[in-house]
Amino acid sequence: MNQEPIFCHLFGIFVQNLKIVSLSTASLLSSPIEYLKGVGPLRADMLKKELSLFTFNDLLHHFPHRHIDKTKVGTIASITPDMDFIQIKGVLQGIDIIGVKRSKRMVTQLKDETGTIELAWFQGITWVQKNIVEGQAYLVFGRVSFFNGKAQMVHPEIEPYVASTMVQKSLLEPVYSSTEKLKARGLNAKQIGKLTQTLFQQISDRDVPENLPLHLLENRMGRWEAYRQIHFPTSQANYKKAVDRLIFEELFIAQVRLNLIKIDRHKNSKGHLFEKVGNYFNTFYSKHLPFELTGAQKRVIKEIRQDVGKGYQMNRLLQGDVGSGKTMIALLAMLIAADNGFQSCLMAPTEILATQHYESLTELLKEMPIEIALLTGSTKIGERRRILKGLLEDDIHFVVGTHAIIEDVVQFKNLGLAVIDEQHRFGVAQRARLWKKSTIPPHVLVMTATPIPRTLAMTAFGDLDYSVMDELPPGRQVIKTVHRYETSRASVMDFVKTEIIKGRQAYYVYPLIEESENLSFEDLMQGYEQVKIFFPEPTYKISMVHGRQSSVEKETNMHRFKTGDTQILVGTTVIEVGVNVPNASVMVIESAEKFGLSQLHQLRGRVGRGKEQSYCILLSSVKAGREAKERLKIMCTTNDGFLIAEKDLEIRGPGDIDGTRQSGALNFKLANIINDKLALEEARQAAFELCEKDPTLQSPENAVIRSFLISQKSKIGWGKIA
Repeated sequence: MNQEPIFCHLFGIFVQNLKIVSLSTASLLSSPIEYLKGVGPLRADMLKKELSLFTFNDLLHHFPHRHIDKTKVGTIASITPDMDFIQIKGVLQGIDIIGVKRSKRMVTQLKDETGTIELAWFQGITWVQKNIVEGQAYLVFGRVSFFNGKAQMVHPEIEPYVASTMVQKSLLEPVYSSTEKLKARGLNAKQIGKLTQTLFQQISDRDVPENLPLHLLENRMGRWEAYRQIHFPTSQANYKKAVDRLIFEELFIAQVRLNLIKIDRHKNSKGHLFEKVGNYFNTFYSKHLPFELTGAQKRVIKEIRQDVGKGYQMNRLLQGDVGSGKTMIALLAMLIAADNGFQSCLMAPTEILATQHYESLTELLKEMPIEIALLTGSTKIGERRRILKGLLEDDIHFVVGTHAIIEDVVQFKNLGLAVIDEQHRFGVAQRARLWKKSTIPPHVLVMTATPIPRTLAMTAFGDLDYSVMDELPPGRQVIKTVHRYETSRASVMDFVKTEIIKGRQAYYVYPLIEESENLSFEDLMQGYEQVKIFFPEPTYKISMVHGRQSSVEKETNMHRFKTGDTQILVGTTVIEVGVNVPNASVMVIESAEKFGLSQLHQLRGRVGRGKEQSYCILLSSVKAGREAKERLKIMCTTNDGFLIAEKDLEIRGPGDIDGTRQSGALNFKLANIINDKLALEEARQAAFELCEKDPTLQSPENAVIRSFLISQKSKIGWGKIA
């Protein structure tokens, strides 16, 4: 299956639309790595397998992970246990071979004017023995370790000491990542450094042309010089300038791509024109709106009104914390569609969530002449026929449902708006099928209750129009969250009993262990039996939901809990989305240390939906790790989903955040959207201004970036072709 992100596909379409022919010749950087002097077929094969270095360009972008200042020479007496690497000068005294065969090692003493240190080799002994001479002065570099309280170096770098060579040494020597297999082939960090030096002897500035416009280079290092300085810096200051330049370049290029995709979509993707806000919207807003909209809701509906009034297809991502009022935004947008003679659909990932939306919309619109239908896999044949006929004849304004909506048999008279709830639960192909329900693709509003950090949104979702709802409706109580260890289980159970006695309900959630479905099921069943001991039948009634149940059984058990037939719902994270039970006031999350921050926050959002005070109890093992305890501490100190998302990003990194889409926008070599926020903001603003002024990159000043983007699209790495 082709895993190329849609992001890259759309950008490819944009490049084709530029209708520009690149006249540049193929760069040396596309040459296979085996053509580099000192590599050859065997080493090339290892470099490809171990480090994915197929071409000269791949080696150029195999950046050193640190540099060592080898112009500094320390003394043996200055070595301390907290020291990492050191370079020292001394005279070798005594060379001994100890042991035989596999246990053989070579040791010698290095003496300077302040003391003595032992040097040891367990591998490559024959080579070392041939190249060192007792009584001569050597320059030795390596990692310091201590054995029986005495300092030593194992496998140090060693070379004869000549005073003049100290002047010739590079100020900062690069250290590259390698692997054990590569080291066995003579390709350790130092050898990879030598290959990189050879690379710079074979290529020139013509192979690394500038790709930033002149106005962005005023206080930045040039591109060719930046690559030279990041590998072989002449000073710490130059190294920092090189890193800053290349980080900005990565972020800027990514932001330009996203802006160009968005501009091209706005220009070429024709959409339905919603010219007016009419009677349906105004009547509901003035007479039936059950509460005053928050400032965030007013801002978002204004953004949507502007989108649908421009004549291009809206593709807007709406993210808002649990309970922020996204459903109301969806309803208001659907009313605008109805005012302009268009139908709307709202698609949810589960039947229970679709039913919840249907019931909510039906209640809100009970005084309005709006026809709403619910279409799911459980819809009876007669009702299904009525709905299909009503949609085709435009008798139904809104249809709410599951993936049943995208079945081929479902046809609309005039679909103008598609709302997708919990958008990450649907595949790209499923969402795309909605577009085919209308001659002109409908406007699309995708909603998620998973807060996305701003920096991640600017990179992974930067090509979408983007709305945030960061306010909760007034009067909603803050959920009290506490962390308890398993040793306090009895008191936790007693607290839950007091809530149930008050007439409330409770959730018990167990972790889903992806690596072991059987282990997850066993933990859940043990937990279920444990809960039954504390809450015996018939005094208490318990439902259970898990992944091995059929969808009908799962929906039935959830429905029993929702209607109050059972007081406790035990399950895995399948209850994360789709249950709205205002009477549930307690959530107990078992083995909370096994959950990520965003998932804990999503689960917590299942309570706190009624008028009563709600609680979330995080139960963990006493042996929980430091990072896990930090997550639980964050959960207990804030209910702010966006703050939690930022912390989650810091702890886990962008590649591990659930619900974010796979995108080339995150494949950075140097940039880090957590640590480089200021650079990202600067790059984003610069890219926006450039694309606003020159959306087709036709101006002479932007020729360099235009040429670079085309070369990236058409570049062929011949070394990667079998």
